[in-house]
Amino acid sequence: MKRRAFENSAGRFRSVEIDPEVCTGCNTCVDVCFMDILVANEEKRKPPIVAYPEECWFDGCCVELCPQREKGAIRINTPASMKVSVLRGERPQDGEEHTGKGERP
Repeated sequence: MKRRAFENSAGRFRSVEIDPEVCTGCNTCVDVCFMDILVANEEKRKPPIVAYPEECWFDGCCVELCPQREKGAIRINTPASMKVSVLRGERPQDGEEHTGKGERP
């Protein structure tokens, strides 16, 4: 019996979004995902299937290693509760590094 994978759309939150217009179906994201939330599409050159979105750890390896990341092929939607800084002081702005001392560099 042949197994098929279907996108899990049970929940409203999409942890990973893949743009089918940009994704080339190289499956690099499938290979590097530690949590195996992505499954290769049976159709060649089609985006992978997000089979287990609730298992995502939001580490970003799928985005970082995507050859089409500059074009926006894949993105992670980090939940608001995970965007809060656990360090004291102001949260660094995009592109800034945090010194860990509660102040901006």
